[in-house]
Amino acid sequence: MEIKLIHHLARIMKRADLTELEVDDAQAGLRVHLVRGSREGQGAPLVHVMQGPASHAPAPAAPQPHYGAQPQYGSETGERPRAATSELPPGVVAFKSPMVGTFYRSASPDSDPYVEVGSRVKDDSVLCIIEAMKVMNEIKSEYSGVIVEMLVQNAEPVEFGQPLFLIQKT
Repeated sequence: MEIKLIHHLARIMKRADLTELEVDDAQAGLRVHLVRGSREGQGAPLVHVMQGPASHAPAPAAPQPHYGAQPQYGSETGERPRAATSELPPGVVAFKSPMVGTFYRSASPDSDPYVEVGSRVKDDSVLCIIEAMKVMNEIKSEYSGVIVEMLVQNAEPVEFGQPLFLIQKT
């Protein structure tokens, strides 16, 4: 289970003002139990990762999906996206997620991605799909321009307002 997922669950707990959350992954044989605040009143979340009842062997590492040539975080060095760390160059805008959900680059696993770095987009061009509550929502560009950087990996959870793409406006 990825640490990113645990951090995401902790954020959900904080936003929803939950004190306890348990996730049971039967396929991996793991159960994650998060508790916000301890019995002594400390505010830090506690995380308990326990072996599931079906398996006594260590859980296998989760398979890493193949994202084509896209390096993690959208750069060859693996560093955080520019939109999250510094000012953007003139004419470049961050296209942000209009909703919470799961980001997909294409309509299906067999389809080509809607856009790649270097793709030209127009107003209302489909950039990606965000799945929210089992509904696939086509996300359309608000700008005409060229995709400069992709800031999100395929099948990654996204937050409302999270930058997805950098677009050089034309």
